[in-house]
Parts: sequence; structure tokens; C-alpha cells
Amino acid sequence: MSMVSTAAGEAATHSDLAVRPCVADLVNRAKAMIPVLREREADAIRNRQVPFETIQEFRDAGFFRVLQPARYGGFEMSPAVYCEIAKTLAEGCMGSAWVYGVVAVHNWQLALFDPQAAEDVWSIDNSVLISSSYMPTGKATKVDGGYRLSGRWAFSSGSEHCQWVILGGNMIAEDGNGVPEPYNFLVPRSDYQIMDTWHVMGLCPTGSNDIIVEDAFVPAHRVIRERDMFNLSCPGHAENTAALYRIPFAQLFNRTVSTTSLGSLRRALDTFVEATRQKRATYTGARLAADTTIQKAVADVTLTLTDLELRLASDLAELESRALSGDWPIERRAQLGHHTTTMVSRCVEAIDKLMLFSGGKAIYLGNVIQRAFLDIHCARAHVANNPYPYARNLGGLTFGFENDCMDL
Repeated sequence: MSMVSTAAGEAATHSDLAVRPCVADLVNRAKAMIPVLREREADAIRNRQVPFETIQEFRDAGFFRVLQPARYGGFEMSPAVYCEIAKTLAEGCMGSAWVYGVVAVHNWQLALFDPQAAEDVWSIDNSVLISSSYMPTGKATKVDGGYRLSGRWAFSSGSEHCQWVILGGNMIAEDGNGVPEPYNFLVPRSDYQIMDTWHVMGLCPTGSNDIIVEDAFVPAHRVIRERDMFNLSCPGHAENTAALYRIPFAQLFNRTVSTTSLGSLRRALDTFVEATRQKRATYTGARLAADTTIQKAVADVTLTLTDLELRLASDLAELESRALSGDWPIERRAQLGHHTTTMVSRCVEAIDKLMLFSGGKAIYLGNVIQRAFLDIHCARAHVANNPYPYARNLGGLTFGFENDCMDL
């Protein structure tokens, strides 16, 4: 199910927009990648990295440019196009799709920084990619012209393919309340090391290794306050005026780590149905497709996918509409945030049903249902896919309590 529009606001002053591909072409390119990603999936899992040729093919297809500013060769397209590509690629290999989604969203976030940051990254080569680890474990000290940053961060997906990284750290703001709050620091590859730590049960191809920084200087223009992204008062807004960049950070980023589960679940459901059509019970010889319990499980999973895809399409359309109008009531932001953070939990329930009825062969390595089971469960472990804090905050707002979540 696909419901995508062509743009998230008007920024037609840039000549690059005239040469951008149409939405159908981009989605068709993603569909054409599905068999290629499936063929490479075993090697990607074994190597714990998306193959370099896959990343290059994503580049060649224009996928990383979907949310990138037009002044740097980007397409400034709708977030719905970006999510459709990620969801489609996940039908081939969820780990590869995850890397696409996470890395591509940084091309959008960079537009929120001081414009000099984008010059630093893209002035010579506008195809340069950025990874991240937003956990605020960094230690930053203010110095003349910027900050000295040190620390170690985990879960930097796709970092091997990137030349920059966005890292989190808490600092006390000069105009704050004296309590440390999160900032993001943009750091070049020359100032950090990648530590090979990614030995995991699922999402293996994402290469989400650790990042180590030892006393690197980060100029002030490469630092952004998360509160500014929450309040839509970013230094990059003056230059990047398209409505696309007037969406609260978390409203887009959190969908980065939830959308790929839909594609993986779709692949698992299709695989399960085809495998079960003529399958017979070992002891009785009865057709498993005639088992009413299995029939109901398939119907339930199909309904879950339909519900989630419709919800995603509706929410993305609303993000675009609100970006144009500037109307972002906190109660609605909390509802939208709760929508996306519950998606993977519902995918977990659905893939568990398919795994339950897949029989003993599903425990063998390489089984598609098992792979989706492991990948989706690992996606649920991401902090942005934990629905409980968002549900609690939304419930509190309903009863008149103040919002206490900045991740909306």
C-alpha cells in the first residue's frame, strides 16, 4: 500500500529541483533492488555490514537525496517518499533498509544546523554521508569558538559508509534552568574512531558499531541544541525555507527506525503464505492451510499491516500539512509520537504469530521468517520504539498534566 505525494513544501528557487526524478521512478528503483538485496542478505549478515556496492547503488538511485536540501543537489521531497523507499527496501533486506533510513535522515537534519555546517560537509562532494549516535554520553567543554568533545557512543548504524557523524552530549545551556540538556555535535571522520563491536542477533547488516572521540574540537556552527529542533527555532531555517524542514526532529527521525519493520513484516507474511499453501502436517498429513487457527493468524497479520500502513500514510500527510501551516499543538504532537512508537510493538506481535506457526524449520539459520522475527525484535529495542514513555506522557496530557517529553 503506497500513498505518497511529491513534495513537502515549495523551494523551487533552486535549479537542482528541475532534474529530480519523479516519485514513481524512485519507488520503482527501490522495488528493483528487492531481489538484489535478498541475494546479498546472507553476506551482509555474515559481514555485519551492508555491502559497499549496495550503498553505491542507493547513491546512484538518488535515495539519499530525497530529503537533502536542493542547494546541495537534493530533491527536497516528501517524507512519504523517503518512508516508501525504506519500507520497500526492507522487503529485500531489513538491515540494508535500516541503514538507508537512518543515514538518509541526516541529510535532512543537516539543514537544521547553522548553514556553515552543510558547507563543511557538502561543499566539495554533496554525496558525502553522515551517521549518528544521539545517546547523550559525550562530554563537552566550551572553549573559544566552540567545544572540546570526548566520549564513546554505541549504535552508530552505517558508520563505515559515512565520513561524518552526529553525536549526542548533555550540556547546561546559558539560557536554561541549570539542568543539563541534550545537544548534537557534528564531527568529521578524521576526529573519531569506529570500534568493531556489532555482534548481535538481529539487524546484523547495519554495522551499528561504537564511535570514540578523544578531545576533538567542534566549532560552534556544528553544534545544535535539541530544544531548538523541538521548538522549530533552528539556525538553518533562515536558509532552508522549504516546509520540509519545519517538521519537529523526532516526528521524522522516529519514523526512520519504525518504518522498515513494515517492509520486513510484509516479506515475512508473503513468504509464510506461499510456504504454507501446500505444506502438510508431518504426522497427520493434513494441509496446514486448512487449519482455521493459521487462517486467522494470516488474517490478523494482514489487518495489522493494513492498519499500520494507513496510519503511516495519514500521519505523514499530516506532518506535511502542519509543516505548511505551522500549527503544532503539543497534544497532537504527543499523539503522533505515540503512533509511531507503537508501530514496531505491533509488528512484534504480528511476526510472533508467523514464527509460532512456521514449524521446526523456522529455527534453521537463513529462514526468512526467523530473520524477520530477529530483526523486528531488535528494532523494538531501539529507544524510539519503546511506546511506554510516549503513552504515559500522552495519557498525562489527557488528564491535564504538563508535557515532559522533548522527543515529539
